[in-house]
Amino acid sequence: MPETIANGVGALQGWLFQALVLPVLASLGALRYTEDAFNGTEEFVLGAFEIAILVAILLPLERFLPYERRAAGSRAVRVDLIYTVLHRLGIFPLFFFLAFRPLFDAAQAWLHLHGVPTFGLETLLPGLAEAPLVAFLAYLVVLDFAQYWVHRAQHRVDWWWALHALHHSQRQMTFWTDNRNHLLDSVITDSIFAAIALAIGVPPAQFALLVVLSRMVESLSHANVRLSFGAVGERLLVSPRFHRLHHAIIASPHGGYRGVNYAVLLPVWDVLFGTADLRREPGPTGIDDQLAGRDYGEGFWAQQWLGLQRMVGRR
Repeated sequence: MPETIANGVGALQGWLFQALVLPVLASLGALRYTEDAFNGTEEFVLGAFEIAILVAILLPLERFLPYERRAAGSRAVRVDLIYTVLHRLGIFPLFFFLAFRPLFDAAQAWLHLHGVPTFGLETLLPGLAEAPLVAFLAYLVVLDFAQYWVHRAQHRVDWWWALHALHHSQRQMTFWTDNRNHLLDSVITDSIFAAIALAIGVPPAQFALLVVLSRMVESLSHANVRLSFGAVGERLLVSPRFHRLHHAIIASPHGGYRGVNYAVLLPVWDVLFGTADLRREPGPTGIDDQLAGRDYGEGFWAQQWLGLQRMVGRR
């Protein structure tokens, strides 16, 4: 993160915490949660910056270079905006990282006490400590590799797909769709992400930056934009075209095609493990059983409730 942006985030975080959050904690008699609230304020500020950047860049792109034309003010898109605000201004990933950290610290202390070596990228690559940028990229690659396999599991494990299907049920995909996830699905995936980050030794400051960078690229990849990165670029970074095929009806899990392009940031995983499709035109998004009338819900609460019903086999 450039120093000027970091300083801006820090200044706004400090002002917001002192002016609003700390007085509320004091009035509720909850000052024991001061440190957690301060960290949560940072996540809120970062999320607000993210949303502002996305609106400034991706909204004009969707208007002037759309993959498909859609009616303005669609309710389906408005619901996705709720998910975005909830996830970007909330504390899902950071909460689990901070909540799990004492457990990992205690476990590592016990292992050290009993002479058991602990795992971490810096253990395998000692030079990472002296090269912050290289360390950041190494953490990024490892976490993205893990996310690739988690994403495949979301599609292959029936009860998990029942939750993740909400994300794929959007027929009017836009950059807001990135955060359209069942809350239980988010709890599971963010817990795994945080646990792996702690296990490989990601520092808290770098974790926050990793989350922000990943979410920004994911928002771009979900955008309703007719954009690819070319023959080489499509293999280096997930593009809107690459990911749109993942959401396309022709890639739904109930037909013979069975899904492609699972990578979150780096398409190399799809290329290496045989799940890449760099040629087929995506077409409309959604799930094939929606064409037969299956209901995935229109409003936020209906979508959450129907997801739980699908998970237990009642829908």
